[in-house]
Amino acid sequence: MTNLYEKYANVLVNYSVKAKEGDLVVIKSQSHLAEPLIKEIYKKVLQNGANPIVRIGLDSLNSLFIKYANDNQLQFVDEMAKIEYEKADAIISIGAPVNVKSMAGADSKKMAKRAAATRELSQKMLKRSEEGTLNWVIADFPTQALAQEAKMSLDDYTEFLIKSCYLDLENPTEKWIEIGKEQERLANLINGTKKLHIKGYKTDITFNVENRKWISCDGRLNFPDGEIYTSPVEDSASGEIYFDFPAIYRGNMAHKIHLVLENGKVIKASADVGEDFLISMLDMDEGSRFVGEIAIGTNERIQNVTGNILFDEKIGGSIHMALGASYPETGGKNVSGLHWDIIKNMKENSSIYADDKLIYENGKFVI
Repeated sequence: MTNLYEKYANVLVNYSVKAKEGDLVVIKSQSHLAEPLIKEIYKKVLQNGANPIVRIGLDSLNSLFIKYANDNQLQFVDEMAKIEYEKADAIISIGAPVNVKSMAGADSKKMAKRAAATRELSQKMLKRSEEGTLNWVIADFPTQALAQEAKMSLDDYTEFLIKSCYLDLENPTEKWIEIGKEQERLANLINGTKKLHIKGYKTDITFNVENRKWISCDGRLNFPDGEIYTSPVEDSASGEIYFDFPAIYRGNMAHKIHLVLENGKVIKASADVGEDFLISMLDMDEGSRFVGEIAIGTNERIQNVTGNILFDEKIGGSIHMALGASYPETGGKNVSGLHWDIIKNMKENSSIYADDKLIYENGKFVI
């Protein structure tokens, strides 16, 4: 596996964040389980002449914090974390959970308060990314917890991750550059349109995307990747949309979500499973009922829901809509402590129109 981790690290360091001499590179993970990959990343960063800082956490601390923290502590933002978000040239975050359900029983109201308090950090990261002063990437290391959530053995999940990232190829970077070119073609064809109309089961919704930029995601922010996305005009979403895939946020699940939106805002929300949690997240802050992102998944090597949003939102033949914070680089202006990607299957009886022109049907682009 050493060669695999070397290849994985090489893509993350040299392609995703392009760490160069003198850069400050923060390498983060919530557990020790990703040590084999982190060591290879650390080595690559050093070989590039950059300066690595490693932050390894304990997976169980988040649930303890939400359980015992008082209001003042929920509002506290670590000054050292602020410095890292202000000074780092690159941030590489490696997901390696011990228990993906550790937050499932956490108080959702306290979670919402905490998310609102740390909103400034995510805003800083997005703003610096837009300005080109910070490169960041989120990736995963295969753990038993992730495999169990995906209903796979660890060996099968590891193979799934490798193939989803194209790490089985001799030169994965070359493949991601190729993917980026095709997605850039699609994004360019949609850029300049004014209206996006999505139709499907229990779904008939429109968005104003005028003067908003569609962006191709090709492994430089998420790894694996495979989507094109934008942030619609904040007050424009109108209609209904149904999400048939499970939606997991911080260890909590809502399933079969149905939303009705008017003037950009969710005015009705229901779910067959996890409705109370869904409503509590929608009520997080003033921006949490608005749409921060609409995206089309393109990774054909990802076909089944795994319970891991890093992979699930890239499913070829799906779309996802994020409630809450939008992306400044697309022109988005919505601010929220929430950014919850919710996924919809588009492989049957579904279509997308841009300015009334059919561009996507039953899981495939037709342009």
